[in-house]
Amino acid sequence: MVRQCKAVMDEKPVTFGLIGFPLEHSWSPGWFTEKFRKSGEGEKQYRLFPLKSLNEFPDFLRQNPGLAGLNVTIPYKVSIIPYLDELDDTARSVGAVNTIQLRRINGVFHSKGFNTDANGFFLTLTDAVPKGPALILGTGGGARAVAHALNRKNIPFKFVSRNISRPGIVTYKDLTREVIGTHLFIINTTPLGMYPDFGGYPPIPYKFLTGDHCLYDLIYNPEETEFIKRGTSMKASTMNGLQMLFNQAELSCNIFLNKV
Repeated sequence: MVRQCKAVMDEKPVTFGLIGFPLEHSWSPGWFTEKFRKSGEGEKQYRLFPLKSLNEFPDFLRQNPGLAGLNVTIPYKVSIIPYLDELDDTARSVGAVNTIQLRRINGVFHSKGFNTDANGFFLTLTDAVPKGPALILGTGGGARAVAHALNRKNIPFKFVSRNISRPGIVTYKDLTREVIGTHLFIINTTPLGMYPDFGGYPPIPYKFLTGDHCLYDLIYNPEETEFIKRGTSMKASTMNGLQMLFNQAELSCNIFLNKV
């Protein structure tokens, strides 16, 4: 557990970073470095910490006593929770964490998990987004954050999974013309198509898309995924994950700098 990890008391905590695997796609170091500089916090640094397994997490903390906060990405947004001491209300409601605040109390790390993905996504839901039922592709931490935001907007939805079918969850094989035709808002929360897998895409029946559909890809690198390209070819409106990225990063930065 995090609370068991001793910290070196005389080291100023000025390091922040991102854990997940893989991390080659991330733009976070550049964004946070510039944000810290503009905030007069230029001594702070932001690094990538690729962890192949969360079993490494306690040792990772012991080896990095200067850490003051972390962002969490695929595939650990849900599985990180048992390692944390506390969750804020949104993270508890979503059931996923993408931001960790680390504080040292009597020489011991205390960790609190937050979820800024949900609000980051919520802030991108403009009036142009279809109000009818939505399909959320994926069932991981990003999908849970999207579901939380759609609930706030009173937009009904179903999750789409590769092989799980139960109330509220359908499989890709269940996506008939009728299902696609009655779900005009489709959000990809899977890593399919993310750098460096430029050719990947969720296996939905794109031939049933129309100009009334809106496809939203949480992926931001590349900015135009195969999912987006295929939606555009069918005249659907499209959105990528860049604005959500900036929104959630801004919210995370406020947590890191104790502005909340």
